[in-house]
Amino acid sequence: MYAVIGGSGLTQLSEFEIVRKDVMRTPYGEPSGVLTLGRLAGRDLVFLARHGYGHTIAPHEINYLANIWALKEMGVEGIISVASVGGIRADLYTGSLVIPDQIIDHTHSRRNTFFEGADQPVVHIDFTHPYTETLRQALKVAAQTIGEEVFDGATYACTQGPRLETRAEISKLERDGADIVGMTGMPEAALAREADVPYAALAVVVNPAAGKGSSAQTVSMEDIKKTLDVSMVKVCKLLSAFVARTPN
Repeated sequence: MYAVIGGSGLTQLSEFEIVRKDVMRTPYGEPSGVLTLGRLAGRDLVFLARHGYGHTIAPHEINYLANIWALKEMGVEGIISVASVGGIRADLYTGSLVIPDQIIDHTHSRRNTFFEGADQPVVHIDFTHPYTETLRQALKVAAQTIGEEVFDGATYACTQGPRLETRAEISKLERDGADIVGMTGMPEAALAREADVPYAALAVVVNPAAGKGSSAQTVSMEDIKKTLDVSMVKVCKLLSAFVARTPN
């Protein structure tokens, strides 16, 4: 059984047959919402809305530890994270789907490890490759089976939020090698690695990053919403294809 963490624009999955909803209590507080268990493409699946089901939790206020701990406790075999991002690299057009392979973390003041406190050991995880390659490739194959274009490989820069970035910040991120920018990739990916849960991301480019293309002067929230409405249909289709290929 796999889990999907839905980001902005994905608070529910089309064709997802809900079986039950579990309220989880964790040592780290409450997750973003109930864990919704059901069936998609004939396979068991757990769904969690990262920002809450009413999209009320800002990126820097998400209880990432509780979310990952709860999914680990459910015994999921892997996590697919869906996230909205701004496109920095020129070929990543608005509405494109990206499977990132690297992360640059620019967040701060977020609790970012399970191994914290006097009663915890010092633990260093290998984070050379922050996403699980087998899951990345499985997403790519799923996209191929339905004829959906995805960009394989990109560096995700994670910023603190909730504000969007300045033009100068995007220029700096681009010089640092970032291809896309979002606000929820960390510490989620690192916590999944600490919890030993395979993890991959499916990023949706909802706008050019600040100073790029149609965002040269301002980022249009209305355009972002329109892009989300269209793109999440593609995301749901791809996730169904991915889940259909997993063991029951």
